[in-house]
Amino acid sequence: MSAPYDLLGVGIGPFNLSLAALCDGVPGMNTLFLDAKPAFSWHPGLLMEGTVLQVPFLADLVTMADPTSPWSYLNYVRCHDRMFPFFFSERFHIPRREYDHYCRWVAERLPSCRFDAEVTALSWDETAGAFSVTYRSAAGASAAVLARQVVLGVGTVPVVPEPLRPLLDAGRVLHSADYLAHRDRLAAAGDVTVVGAGQSGAEVVLDLLRHQDGTGAGGPYVRWLARTPAFAPMEYSKIGLEHFTPDYVDYFRGLPEDRRERLVRDQWQLYKGVSAETLGDIHDELYERTIGGAEPRAALHPGVEVVSAAADGDGYALTCRHAEQEAFFQVRTSAVVLATGYAAVRPAFLEPLADLVDWDAKGRYQVDADYRVALDPRVSGTVFVQNAETHTHGVGAPDLTLGAWRAARILNAVAGRTVIPVPARAAWTTFGAPRVPGAVEPATPESSLR
Repeated sequence: MSAPYDLLGVGIGPFNLSLAALCDGVPGMNTLFLDAKPAFSWHPGLLMEGTVLQVPFLADLVTMADPTSPWSYLNYVRCHDRMFPFFFSERFHIPRREYDHYCRWVAERLPSCRFDAEVTALSWDETAGAFSVTYRSAAGASAAVLARQVVLGVGTVPVVPEPLRPLLDAGRVLHSADYLAHRDRLAAAGDVTVVGAGQSGAEVVLDLLRHQDGTGAGGPYVRWLARTPAFAPMEYSKIGLEHFTPDYVDYFRGLPEDRRERLVRDQWQLYKGVSAETLGDIHDELYERTIGGAEPRAALHPGVEVVSAAADGDGYALTCRHAEQEAFFQVRTSAVVLATGYAAVRPAFLEPLADLVDWDAKGRYQVDADYRVALDPRVSGTVFVQNAETHTHGVGAPDLTLGAWRAARILNAVAGRTVIPVPARAAWTTFGAPRVPGAVEPATPESSLR
């Protein structure tokens, strides 16, 4: 093998691509990023026309850490001779399809990014004092390299609720991640049930409603089920968004594990809510259907969980439970789209290293402030993770807003020096009790009686 790389990234999604872009041009840093896909792609099953990012374009790969980088979205626009059209469009939230194209533009130009390279094994080579990384191409060609430090950016996998797993197939019960590939078939179905109250579920519902004709008589009957108590807008107030700052990450990390897990559940509107614009568009589509006294061919059911499912003729029977009423009911549907989110999993290539990882009681990575994974002391190298640390760092882990900042933290840790300065404070909000000198201490039961 050749000399070890300073940093090797496994997976080239937006987060590792952000790190690759920030590493580009750093003197003396030798990096390599590997991905099994033939080229960059980002949620291809949900790149419907008219859908936009839920974060501003400034949350691109680099700007929130280094706005002078040539890999910014604004430079991408300039390189495509679209600066004036972009300026006149007054877009703060760019099309999702354009974000995908922007990331592909960056990935194709970074010499450190290598596609058609599926990592099959990651192990610790004690003799070399480095990690051994084996990868192969789709054609079967295999290679191995050494790296002193590794960052895992392998992304997440679709979550399928237990009752529906036996029914998952290639067309009529599917995750929203595959929606576009089956869109025409779903649009021609008689009845489609969408499960999940987040942005993806809302966009699928809206797209299916738009496949109905002007009166709603043609196209599928659209049913929307969700466990959340309401189809609610995402928290998007200026102060509310401060939950996606380094300040909140630091506060969250200091909480006990049980409180962290409760907070993630309670903060569902920060990451499972729907943009107010999309909710408004759905309402407008339904309103159009009522002109002249007609009824919309749609139904919206919040607070509902699918508890069992079974094939029923050429469709499916779903048994549902309304949580607040504790009432059960059944619906019959031709197809089901599961907009039920994503979750981090332990990649198979990590098995050779698994015994050297200090997993927590639930089999998850233990991650420090700089996104290092806790390892056996015998390992002198470092493993970092991106988007696998919600349990330790909070709801901002999968959010693009913190992507460049997190990549800068990792880059500085890899380099052992400050390559890109990160802010000491980014929020107006003080999360937790104040700790500055002279601050009023929180009241105690005894002091409240004085």
